Amino acid sequence: MEGNSSLWKNLIDEHPVCTIWKQEAEGAIYHLASILFVVGFMGGSGFFGLLYVFSLLGLGFLCSAIWAWVDVCAADIFSWNFILFVICFIRFVHIAYQVHSITFAREFQLLYSSLFQPLGTSLPDFRTIAMSSEVVTLEKEHCYAMQGKTSIDKLSLLVSGRIRVTVDGEFLHYIFPFQFLDSPEWDSLKPTEEGTFQVTLTAETDCRYVSWRRKKLYLLLAQHRYISRLFSVLIGSDIADKLYALNDRVYIGKRYHYDIRLPNFLQMSSPEMSKSSLTEHFQNSRRYCDK
Repeated sequence: MEGNSSLWKNLIDEHPVCTIWKQEAEGAIYHLASILFVVGFMGGSGFFGLLYVFSLLGLGFLCSAIWAWVDVCAADIFSWNFILFVICFIRFVHIAYQVHSITFAREFQLLYSSLFQPLGTSLPDFRTIAMSSEVVTLEKEHCYAMQGKTSIDKLSLLVSGRIRVTVDGEFLHYIFPFQFLDSPEWDSLKPTEEGTFQVTLTAETDCRYVSWRRKKLYLLLAQHRYISRLFSVLIGSDIADKLYALNDRVYIGKRYHYDIRLPNFLQMSSPEMSKSSLTEHFQNSRRYCDK
C-alpha cells in the first residue's frame, strides 16, 4: 500500500505543473487526426461497421504518427501511433477478406437480394440462415405435400417456379417465388406438436426452393434473437398475403364478393350456418349499406 501511495504521489503531487501554455495551435495534421478519431468511433456494428471503424481509426493513427514525426519530433509518440496504425490496417484487411469470402449459390444470392437485403439483413446473418438450409428441386406436377398425408416437418421458401394449392381437389391460390410454401402450417403448430398438411401443394412448373428442417430451424431461432424476429416478420407477412389471395376467391350467392376482413365473417362462415342463410345475411347487409 505504501508503494502504491508513493507512486500516486510521484505522479500527481510531485509532477511539475504546466505554468506556461503554448499560444499557437498544433498543425492541421494533428486536428485532422482528432477529427478522424471522433468520426471513427461513431461506427456501427457488423462487418461493414468494423470496416468503417478500423479504416478511420487507422487513418487517424497514421496522421498522429506523421504529426509526431514532423512537428513534435518525438520517437516514442511516433512509434506507438505507427504500431496502432499497423494493427488497424491488419484488422481492416482481415475483415475485408472475410466479407469477400462470403459467397452463396445462385438461389441464395437471389433470395438475399430480393427478400433479406431490403430488410437490412447483413451477410454474416444471412450466411447463418443459409448454412442451416438446403436447396431442393421439385419437378413439374410433383407434389410438395399431400392433404392429410404429408407431415409438417420443415419450412420452405420458393425461389423459382410456381406452386398450386388445392384442398379436396379445389383450387385455392398460387404460391409464387419468394413466398413460403408452408407458413400457415408452420405457424399453426407449437414446437412440440406434430401435424399433417390440410392442403395439397403441386408444382405447376419445375421449381426450386430453400428448405429448413423444423427442429434445426427451431434451434437456430432459439440461438439468434435477430433471426427469430426476422422469420416472425417474414412468416406473418406471408400468411397475410395468402389470406388476401384467398379473399379474392370468397363468393356468396351470385357474383357477390365477401371480404374476409369483415369482423363477422368467421362467425357467419361457421359449419352450422347454411349457404342460403349466409347469402341472405350478406344481401341484407348490402341493402343496409345502400341505405
